[in-house]
Amino acid sequence: MTDLTAFGAPVAKGQTKSLLNLDERTRRRNRAEARFRLLGKAAVAFGIIALVGLLTSILSNGLSSFQQTYITIDVFLDPAKLDPAGTRDRAAVAKVSTFGYAPLIEKALGDAIAEKGLAAGGLTPKAVAELISKEGPANLRGFVLADPSVIGQTISFDLLAAGRIDGYYKGRVTMDSAKLDRNVSPEQLALADTLKQAGILVTKFNWSFFTSPDASDTRPEAAGLGIAIIGSAYMMLIVLVLSLPIGVATSIYLEEFAPQNWFTDLIEVNIANLAAVPSIVFGILGLAVLINFVGLPQSAPVVGGLVLTLMTLPTIIIATRSALKAVPPSIRDAALGVGASKMQSIFHHVLPLAMPGILTGAIIGLARALGETAPLLLIGMVAFVKEFPAGPPDGFFQPASALPVQVYNWTQRGDPAFVERASGAIIVLLVFLILMNLVAIILRRRFERRW
Repeated sequence: MTDLTAFGAPVAKGQTKSLLNLDERTRRRNRAEARFRLLGKAAVAFGIIALVGLLTSILSNGLSSFQQTYITIDVFLDPAKLDPAGTRDRAAVAKVSTFGYAPLIEKALGDAIAEKGLAAGGLTPKAVAELISKEGPANLRGFVLADPSVIGQTISFDLLAAGRIDGYYKGRVTMDSAKLDRNVSPEQLALADTLKQAGILVTKFNWSFFTSPDASDTRPEAAGLGIAIIGSAYMMLIVLVLSLPIGVATSIYLEEFAPQNWFTDLIEVNIANLAAVPSIVFGILGLAVLINFVGLPQSAPVVGGLVLTLMTLPTIIIATRSALKAVPPSIRDAALGVGASKMQSIFHHVLPLAMPGILTGAIIGLARALGETAPLLLIGMVAFVKEFPAGPPDGFFQPASALPVQVYNWTQRGDPAFVERASGAIIVLLVFLILMNLVAIILRRRFERRW
C-alpha cells in the first residue's frame, strides 16, 4: 500500500513526506530559478552601469559648454575709422569690414591693461589682442550696424575669449600643451590669469550657446545651437501637423471601418514593414522625390519635416491601432445599443478612451523623429548655415540645420572645443527628449480612464 502526498509521488506505507523536506527534483528546479533571477539582476545591473557610464561621459564632456570665458573691456567707437564722413548712414558704416573694428578692440584691451597697471609679459599688442576671439570684431560690427548713432561713444562689451583661452579654464589646454600649440603661448595663458585676477576676464553662463548660429573651424568658442533649435522646431511642427491627423485617421479606418479582405491585409503588412525600414531609406526617398523630382530646396525644414513624417507615420498608426483594440467591445456595443451610430460610437466613446495610448504613441514617434540624423544628412541639412531662417511659413523653405545633424557636424571637426560643443548639444537634445516623454506620461495620466 502507498499514500499519495502533495508531491504526487508514492510513499511507502508508514512513511511520511514533509513539504519542508525537498526532493532532488524540487531542489534542481529551485536552483534553476535562482540562477535565472541572478542572470536577470546581472542584466539589469549591466544596463544601469552602461547608462551611468554613458551619462557620465556626456555630462563630463558637455557641461562645460554651458560656461564661457569673456573679456570685458570699454571700446571707443572711433568715428574717424567707422564713419569718416560723419553721416551715421547705415549703408556708409556697413562699408567698414571687421578688419576695421579689430584695431579698436586691440587698443581697448591695451588701455584696460595699462589702466589696471598690469604687465603684458613681453607680449606684442597683436599677441595680447589674440586673447579675444576672432568673433569679437564681427560682434562689434553687428552692434554698430544695428544702431549707427552709438559711433563716437565708449561702450562696455563682453567679448568672447579665444578658444584656447576658454579651453585653459576648462582643462583642455595646459601650460605644457601651449608650448607645442601655435594658436596660444604660455605667456598668453599667464596674461589671461592676470586679467582674471583683475576682473577683466570672467567665466559665466553661456547664453549664446542657445542663441548663436554655428561658427567656422577657427571660432569654436562662438558656435551655438540657435539655427539648429529653430530648424528642429520647424520640422517637429510639420511632423505634428501632418503625421498625427493622418496616422489617427488611417488607424480608425483600418481598425473600425475597413473590410477584412486581401487589400486591407496587404496595407497592414506594408505598414508593419515600413515601421522596420531603416531611416536612411526615407532620406533616399526624400532626396529622389522631394528634392530631385518635386524641386523643393535642400536643407529646408519642409523637406526634413516631410521625410520625418513618412518615417513617423507607421509608428503612430501601430500605436493608435493598439490603443483602439484595448478599448473593450462592450463600450461599442453599449453605444450602439442606445441608438448611437457607428461614427458616434467611435468618436464619442471609443476614441476618448483610446486617447492616452494615441497621445503616447504620437509623442514617442515625435521623439524618435527629433533624434534622427541619417535621413537629414541625405537631404543636405548638414550644410553650414550662418543666417537664421525667417518665421513661418517662409522659414520652412529656407536653409536650416537640426540638433542631431549639428552634433554630427561638430564631431567631424578637429578642434577639441567642438567635441565639447557636441556633448553639450547632446545634453540639450536629451533634455528635449526627456521633456517630450514627460509630456506623454502626463497626458496619459490626464486622459486615462478606468472601466
